[in-house]
Amino acid sequence: MHEALTLARSASDADEVPVGAVIVHNSTGDILVRAENRMRRDADPTSHAELLTLRALAEVHADIPRADCTLVVTLEPCAMCAGAIVLSRVGSLVFGAWDDKAGMCGSVGDIVRHRKLNHQPSVQGGVMNEENAALLREFFERKRNDTR
Repeated sequence: MHEALTLARSASDADEVPVGAVIVHNSTGDILVRAENRMRRDADPTSHAELLTLRALAEVHADIPRADCTLVVTLEPCAMCAGAIVLSRVGSLVFGAWDDKAGMCGSVGDIVRHRKLNHQPSVQGGVMNEENAALLREFFERKRNDTR
């Protein structure tokens, strides 16, 4: 989570919503891929950190079983990202701050653990919740107070 939080800070510095993500190989503990939100930079509303890591994993590490990977992200995934997590068959999801407005891993809904879907990763939420939530709060307070 520390590396994901570092990426989220980098996203904030780039005026992106501060979300960072990494995918860890469970057997080795190695970080396989990392990404931060790039929606503004890419002019693409789907450039969420989670999707970027899942895409990079498919491109760079196609040989590694997804069930042996954990996606670590600083904010509870939205519906789009939660669906991609299920479809990618990542073994585990660990997220930081809860998102009571758009979170689909327990807050607003729970796509990743829906019993009718063909894959349900293990989920751990609220990891370093305060640090992750504070970064998001500070970012949006700054945006609200920016008069440029």
